[in-house]
Amino acid sequence: MSNYLARAEVLRAIVTPHYNCGQSVILPFAEALGYTEETVMRFAANFGGGMKGGRLCGAVAGGAVVLGLYGLEDRAVIEDYYARLGKKHPESLECAPLLTLNEQRGGVKKPHCDALVYEVIGVVEEILREQGKLA
Repeated sequence: MSNYLARAEVLRAIVTPHYNCGQSVILPFAEALGYTEETVMRFAANFGGGMKGGRLCGAVAGGAVVLGLYGLEDRAVIEDYYARLGKKHPESLECAPLLTLNEQRGGVKKPHCDALVYEVIGVVEEILREQGKLA
């Protein structure tokens, strides 16, 4: 297990303060780059609940932020990122439809969101390694 994933698992287990999906994805990588927890908590405060409106999943948005923090902003890289996530979630990468599908399948919200956080971290790490940003 990677250090990023291990850190996210710790964050997702904490009840107070609540780390939303975006914060849980961004914080492990941002800390490695020297950003403070307070800074990340503030700039990703509105990532929860599909950017507070059932729209783009906060974990997915957080992954795009991490790629940007590591200097990856090329359109092809970001499209590849979304495509990798879309293979497992072809219906949508938006929060409300993802939660609805999960509920229809008998899933529970928190484990579903936790799994998305961990999945995004895995995809982000993979891309960062492929791009030579992580050893």
